[in-house]
Amino acid sequence: MRPLLTLFLLTLAYFPRLYAQPDSLAPARECTVRSGLPNFFQKLKSGRPVTIAYFGGSITEAGNGWREQSLKGLQAAYPKSVITHINAAIGGTGSDLGAFRLRQHVLAHAPDLVLVEFAVNDNGKQPALIHRTLEGIVRQIWRQFPRTDIAFVYTLTGAMAPVLEQGKLPVSATAMEKVAEYYGIPSIHMGLEVVKLAQNGSLVYRGKPEEYPNKLVFSTDNVHPYPATGHRLYAEAFARAMQLLQTQSRPHTHRLAKPLTAGNWERAAMASIREVPRSIEWQEITPTTDTVARQLQNRFAYLVKAGRPGAKLIIRFKGTQLGLYDVMGPGCGQYEVNIDGQPARIYPRFDEYCTYYRSNYFLLPELPDGIHTVELTLSNEPLDKAAILQKRGSTINDPRRYAENAGYASQVLLIGELVD
Repeated sequence: MRPLLTLFLLTLAYFPRLYAQPDSLAPARECTVRSGLPNFFQKLKSGRPVTIAYFGGSITEAGNGWREQSLKGLQAAYPKSVITHINAAIGGTGSDLGAFRLRQHVLAHAPDLVLVEFAVNDNGKQPALIHRTLEGIVRQIWRQFPRTDIAFVYTLTGAMAPVLEQGKLPVSATAMEKVAEYYGIPSIHMGLEVVKLAQNGSLVYRGKPEEYPNKLVFSTDNVHPYPATGHRLYAEAFARAMQLLQTQSRPHTHRLAKPLTAGNWERAAMASIREVPRSIEWQEITPTTDTVARQLQNRFAYLVKAGRPGAKLIIRFKGTQLGLYDVMGPGCGQYEVNIDGQPARIYPRFDEYCTYYRSNYFLLPELPDGIHTVELTLSNEPLDKAAILQKRGSTINDPRRYAENAGYASQVLLIGELVD
């Protein structure tokens, strides 16, 4: 028994998110009001124009999903107010990239309400990191716009159902609730009705509608809802929550208290790759001249590419964290990254999903606050792309699409600032 007990304790320590005790998780409620959304609803009720930023991952980005459905509901309820919405969601990304891109993608539009949806993509991250990223997002918003209201919005995957069935939130949403509670931010879990319907046998989480003619089918893949079922249930839950939130508290300025978390990501920002010294191999590509730039033009206003091994980016910054907002896809390779003259580490820009091109990012390890020099060199070491793709059962049908080992770059992610 002793070796088995030791193995269990080691497993518990290594995978805390899988074995979180129920009493350590926050209770699952469809709407926790806290300080409400008083400034937003004051504008709506008076017929003034408002701007809503939908800030999250692919569940929020999806067309004809809860984002568009909830917007139509608000427009119907408040026809005198012109409601503008910002689709600031990017599939496959969480609150870490969110903290960096917030200023450009959200705050540049001076929103009256920011809906933050990252619980699914943050699932699996350590709670301490979520505390830092989410608090950084909150403090950036209220530092610049203290009258802007915020709500945390939670969605689900089928894998989260067992925890939610116990009346508890998964680890990621539990971590977010700590930040919400500290700052008085309302939270909405849009998936609790989904869980109830699954429990009583009326809904299945995954499948094709024609396979279950007498049931609601939530999604194709356990994650991304069908517009007519999963997204509709999300939008209905959102509408119920907004009914509660519109009657709560008086308009006020959100004042920033002492930070909850030391080292939160309030200083996170993006800087254009234009500002970074780079070797001559790096060339700007545009939608009119390059197919990758054309595919991703809704992501990148400026994009550079290098296809020759040895191409370098040299970044000097003062701060604690650095990363790159870039591209992953069939023709991508990997970087050798050297930090302050230390031995280089490899950062591949190709993975098992790289049958197509997508925007992506990577972050380097946190550093002591100070001035640092980072060199990113396009590696001449080839990747075994066929073996990588095989992890998901994909094969290379057209070797020409995968032959190149290029690098792409658009934005530098940093907590701190660039220096000459």
